Amino acid sequence: MTGLEALQSVQYLTVKGERVAVISADDWEALIEWLETLEDIQIAKQAFAQLNTSDGDRKRAGWLRWDEVKEELA
Repeated sequence: MTGLEALQSVQYLTVKGERVAVISADDWEALIEWLETLEDIQIAKQAFAQLNTSDGDRKRAGWLRWDEVKEELA
């Protein structure tokens, strides 16, 4: 299911005079996954733009070498 389909599956209820949206847990998880994918795409686009602006020079783009940072992430 796509994020758009998850959004379209929302049902509305009125509880104590307030309108609330109800979505299944599976649809909610699909929506979260879709949003995370959009965020990843945006990060990749920004990284590519940095690299492109630096004529493909990773160091000039401010990228770190994996060997220099992998221990920090372990």
